[in-house]
Amino acid sequence: MKKFLLTSAPLLYMGVIWTLSSFPADAIVETPFSFDDLLKESLHLIEFAILYWLIAFALKAHNKWSERASIFAAIIAILYGLTDEIHQSFVPERSATIIDFVKDTTGVLISYYVAKRIWFKRGKY
Repeated sequence: MKKFLLTSAPLLYMGVIWTLSSFPADAIVETPFSFDDLLKESLHLIEFAILYWLIAFALKAHNKWSERASIFAAIIAILYGLTDEIHQSFVPERSATIIDFVKDTTGVLISYYVAKRIWFKRGKY
């Protein structure tokens, strides 16, 4: 059951990202804070970092975790970030920007670096 949950988690999460991206920008989350835009912009980093980790844990659950698998997880998460930005370009009141894609990619690359330091520099895979 644990393996099934870890395997399905990235797919479910990708579905959540797709669904939330299908709504106008403030349809789901609108905060009263003056830093609302900053908060939402920083979520790009976190959102795709989480996706990388979910893919990594799914691979690890199947004993497929390696440095090459880590690169694969990063590429999949980055490509999904690109897909999400393209998807948003077709949603009314949403936009697709290069800077958002850069933020998505940055979150993934930070996670990739952390994983590399945790598992592959110390041989813990």
